[in-house]
Amino acid sequence: MSKRTACALYFAVLALPALAQTGAPPSSAEPGQEAHPAAAAAAPELAEAPTQIVVSGRRPGPGVWKVSKGEHVMWVFGIYSPLPAKMEWDASRVERLVAGSQEVLTPPGANGHVGFFRGITLLPSLVGLKKNPDGAQLRDVVPADVYARWTGLKEKYLGDDDGVERYRPIFAGQELRQAGMKKNGLATSVQVVKAIEDIARKNKVKVSKTGFEFDVEEPRKMIQEFKKQQMDDVACFTKTLDSIDGDLDAMRARANAWANGNIAEIRSVNFTEREDACNNAILNSSVARNNAQFQDMPGRLRAAWLQSAEKSLAGNASTFAILQMKDILGERGYLADLAAKGYTVESPR
Repeated sequence: MSKRTACALYFAVLALPALAQTGAPPSSAEPGQEAHPAAAAAAPELAEAPTQIVVSGRRPGPGVWKVSKGEHVMWVFGIYSPLPAKMEWDASRVERLVAGSQEVLTPPGANGHVGFFRGITLLPSLVGLKKNPDGAQLRDVVPADVYARWTGLKEKYLGDDDGVERYRPIFAGQELRQAGMKKNGLATSVQVVKAIEDIARKNKVKVSKTGFEFDVEEPRKMIQEFKKQQMDDVACFTKTLDSIDGDLDAMRARANAWANGNIAEIRSVNFTEREDACNNAILNSSVARNNAQFQDMPGRLRAAWLQSAEKSLAGNASTFAILQMKDILGERGYLADLAAKGYTVESPR
């Protein structure tokens, strides 16, 4: 347990975003870029049948978005999960941009604090946090048809792990999804973010966290309250099964699109459907509703990132920012707010 981890937020980190040279600062768009209004990034449906093969070897990844005002520029790099596990990302273009910048902004996250020693005393109360209240099992809390789907997928990806049957739906779904991605050659984007941070450190470029921090009040009470009450997380669980049962091919196609820098196909991704269902399960729980520090997390994360971005744009000749693709290309992408404030936003092709 990290001293920066709010014990009562253990369950929330599954859904909330964090949750990673040489040459002078660039003064113009990267080759192959064109002006593109940020607000026009809304995604159409996936038009082509997804490929069955997950790419491997050295890949360029996507291009970068350019946000500018006057002589000040911010390069925005979009991360996406899952990615091909065996992909070797060619970071040479990013390394040049990072090395020519004065600051790197990490993806926004909400970090709760309980204090190190206080956190240690709370460790015993975390036992059983993932489990359903009152000893209930998955078959008791999800519809029969959904449980039948779970049983088939569990046998395929988790085997004889019966312990997961006692998990709350949101946690059981997470276990299944991770196992399904691993078996299908997919991994998270953690290593990409880490590689960018390593490039910044190597080039002595400042790395700044975005988002916000808060103190968790009465964490023991929150933990006990959470353990006693069932969450409304069946929709999250069902969407997770959908993503494994019918969307693994599309996951592979999206992973390939990111690895190959195919912006047109990246734009076609529906980034938010499953995530919204799981976020809602967390943020609409009684624990979240009854504690002010959990209110409007997505809006506060967005506002905090925009504040950091504008501050960096004003103070630096060049800034490099990392954002989840959904926060760039979604219907209400962060860059649309900067465009509305008069910044010029240019998209890679």
